[in-house]
This record gives sequence, C-alpha cells and structure tokens, in this order.
Amino acid sequence: MQTAPSVAIARPTLTVPPKVIALGDSTVYGYGDPERGGWVEGLRRRWMGLGQQGPVLYNLGVRGDGVKQVTQRLEAEFSRRGELRNQLPEAIILSVGTNDSARLGHGGGRNYTEFGQFEAAIAHLIEQAQRLATQVYFVGMPPVDEAKMPFMDCLYYSHEDQRRYKATTRQACEQRQVPYLDIFELWMAQEEAWRGDRLCSDGLHPNSQGYAAILDAALTWEPLQALVPTSQTVAG
Repeated sequence: MQTAPSVAIARPTLTVPPKVIALGDSTVYGYGDPERGGWVEGLRRRWMGLGQQGPVLYNLGVRGDGVKQVTQRLEAEFSRRGELRNQLPEAIILSVGTNDSARLGHGGGRNYTEFGQFEAAIAHLIEQAQRLATQVYFVGMPPVDEAKMPFMDCLYYSHEDQRRYKATTRQACEQRQVPYLDIFELWMAQEEAWRGDRLCSDGLHPNSQGYAAILDAALTWEPLQALVPTSQTVAG
C-alpha cells in the first residue's frame, strides 16, 4: 500500500521590526526645529514609512542633559516603553557631550563636566548601552557658533572644548567597536556661512536646516542602514 507523499505546509512569516531608542540631549530631542521636530523625528518618520519592516524608534532626548544624566536614566526610561517592557532593544543610538563641554561663568571657567570625569563617564555609558542592546551607535555633536556665546549669559561653548570632548568620545567608541558619526568634522569642513545657516540664533542648537543636514548624514551612514533588514521572520 502506497502512502501519500507528504506535503510541505507553508507557514506565514511574521515581521518583527527592530526596536531602537535614541538617547541624549536637546539635539536628540529636536529643540530648534519647530517644522520637522529634529533629525530623530525625521528618522522615525522615514522608518515608519517602510511599513512592518521599518525599525520602531523611540526618542528619549532631554534638553540640558549631560553624560551623567543620560547614564542615570538609560535603562529605567526605555523599559517603561510598551514594546520594551519585556525585552531589550536591538539598538541604542547615543548622542551626548555638548553640554558637558561648556565652561561655566566665563571662557576660562571650569567645564560643566570635568574632562577626566567625562572620559570615564562616556566609556561607562557606552559599555552600559552595549550590555542592553545588540548594537550601539553614537552620533556626534555639531559645532556651535562661538560668536554667539555665552549661551543664557553663563555657558561658554567653544570649538576647542568640543573637539576635546568629541575626540575622547570617538576614541571610546572605536575601542569598543561602536560606530561613530562625526557630525562635528562634517560641519567644520563646510564654510562658516554654511554652518551659520544651520544654527539657531542662540548659536548652539541646529535649526530646521541643521537637523535636515544631520538626518541626511544619518540616512547615508552605512552602519545605521544595517538596521533596516530586507526581511526578518520568526520561525514557527
């Protein structure tokens, strides 16, 4: 007696979009861009347009945050976001350091976060993020307009200090195989007028054009493009 050949039953595939959080200061929050809400919001909308394959992005930027504040709220904040209550994110995008570099009171004052403390703190933040996510990315700070300082009559930002804090952040990322998008050097390679057109009148925060430039850099950044899979399925 012959038995009927077995027939493979096709099972539907379930698309599970990667969960991503962006954590940092006002540049993550999007302050200064009332038109589009900043580069993270632009990225979120772009990824939503991909449908079920698009990564789910949570913006956890807070104005005025330095590395200490970001570290303190990293795990506690994202674990309260619905889809992440019972799972870890696939990726964490960090962007912080501008506020840490500011000098208090005058151009020769102490930095908001002393440089040695920042070196240790940024390394700790990156390592903490790596324990919580499969992949960590770091988007660097844009340069300020030094001629507009001080900010709020008390905070002095300079390219010299930004470069020091940026350099140690990039080094910490490279030592831990974390991709680093160097917005500071990308902007400094442009004319001063180009940079001025992309900053708010306060000389610190990007405006709508500035955030659009950061978004363009992020969208064409190869490491971040890897977050958008052609297909992602759950075996069943």
